Amino acid sequence: MEVRIPFDSLTLAAVVREMQAFVGGKVQKVVQPDEANVFLEIYHRGTDACLLLSCDARYARAHLVERRARNRPEPLGLCQALRARIDGGRIDFVRQVRFDRIIEIGIDGPLGPHVVVAELMGKHSNLILVDPQGKVVSAAKVVGASKSVRPVLPNHAYAAPPFAARQAVFNAPAGANLKEFEGASPFLLKLAAASGEGFWPDVKARVRDGRFEAYGVAGCGAYPISVLALGLPEHPRPSLSLALEQHFSKLVRDEELDQRRQNLKVQLERVQLAREVAIADLELAADAAGRAREVQLLGELVLAYGASIPEGASVLEAWDYEGNPVQVKLNPELGFQENAQRYFQKAKRAKAGAAQVAEQLARMRGDLDQVRYALIKLETAASLAEIDSVKEIAEKARWLHRQPVAKGGKEDRPFDGHRVRELAGPKGYTVLYGENAESNDYLTLRVARPNDLWLHVRGATSAHVVIQTRNQPDRVPSEVLLYAAKIAVQNSSNKHSRYVPVDYTLKKYVRRPKGGAKGSVLYSHEKTLHVD
Repeated sequence: MEVRIPFDSLTLAAVVREMQAFVGGKVQKVVQPDEANVFLEIYHRGTDACLLLSCDARYARAHLVERRARNRPEPLGLCQALRARIDGGRIDFVRQVRFDRIIEIGIDGPLGPHVVVAELMGKHSNLILVDPQGKVVSAAKVVGASKSVRPVLPNHAYAAPPFAARQAVFNAPAGANLKEFEGASPFLLKLAAASGEGFWPDVKARVRDGRFEAYGVAGCGAYPISVLALGLPEHPRPSLSLALEQHFSKLVRDEELDQRRQNLKVQLERVQLAREVAIADLELAADAAGRAREVQLLGELVLAYGASIPEGASVLEAWDYEGNPVQVKLNPELGFQENAQRYFQKAKRAKAGAAQVAEQLARMRGDLDQVRYALIKLETAASLAEIDSVKEIAEKARWLHRQPVAKGGKEDRPFDGHRVRELAGPKGYTVLYGENAESNDYLTLRVARPNDLWLHVRGATSAHVVIQTRNQPDRVPSEVLLYAAKIAVQNSSNKHSRYVPVDYTLKKYVRRPKGGAKGSVLYSHEKTLHVD
């Protein structure tokens, strides 16, 4: 199991010692790139330095860094307060509170002496600016009175964390429970147990004299004293801050890499599932289209044997054109001509949809291959730039439109199990349509975005059809609009008509009437095109 070296009280003591070289220096710049991290750029005696103060719940720390951070376009509240009160100020002191994980930096700024307090205690970490009267000016994490016994609120007196003062662990008498003393991190106690006699007097002397070293352990962390007693492969570093920066930079970068990889992977896997479901449905449709001739034959046999079929028969025993026995199912409530017409209509529908099904199947299979290739590239990506390149491919292919999930529920199938079909339209556009009233309702009211295009056959029952526009409806090509209109016609009561009007508008102009049934809508701002 990999050992994790913490940023504990001993590490903070060593950092505070390094910071003494910059007491008397001038704060030249304050940068706060996010809620948890503040950078103070310092100039002292011809030397530039940058101090990182982080109250990140997982990586709370304070140390000098070489790498500078960028400002946010809009500065956060703490950043604004720091700039107003300590920017240009002189650093009067840098000190550790007892042997705790708290550092105080006194700065005499344009509005008098202030103190920046960095409480580096895991999930309770915070960065707080305190004014000359001891009141909180601003904080990275404002804590209300209802959430803590020690609130942290602007214009309220600053109070230290509510822990009883304890002696430092290196002052503990022989035989005492070291866990009850200040600064006794589990790692430090483990190192002490492995090092034997003389360890605690040596630690006490190092803290008193500021005599620290710097060691880095790849993948584990950095520490101000040797960790060889634990069998860790340590490497000396010029400074502890440098060792800490190297470790945490890689740790934070790797975590961001994994997080972004996982977020994109979840989205791509959803797209992969949607394509696989669509292909399965299309394959069934293609199989039905391929059997159109067989269905046509059944209708012909019903007509051929019509005169000999008993009234109310449910099965016709016949022979096909090659002399093979065939059983043809019949509706006993219909005559032989009506039964034959049912088979002819079924064959006609299968033939009519064959070309469209074949086209969709080819598109979906090609799209699925691309999604799978993107997932392979994502899995092997070793940098943020490589992950961003996969994301760019996904955005260009319009894969990242996520469907909503019911509150508190899980979506195992696309569209939460509703019968919404996804088609790969021309020019890479995605076209969706519902197969029944409930699916139409879900598609229009839950899936479609305000600026998606919505289509419906005018004055007739039809599927709701949606073109996903990615908030750019004016850029949808006419061929995509016509393609979607044909989908609406093919899934309407007018599908056998010669000339069918189809209305289209933005989804934001579509609503369900009060008390209306599922699938019933009112819409406005529509335009109409005609499908031949």
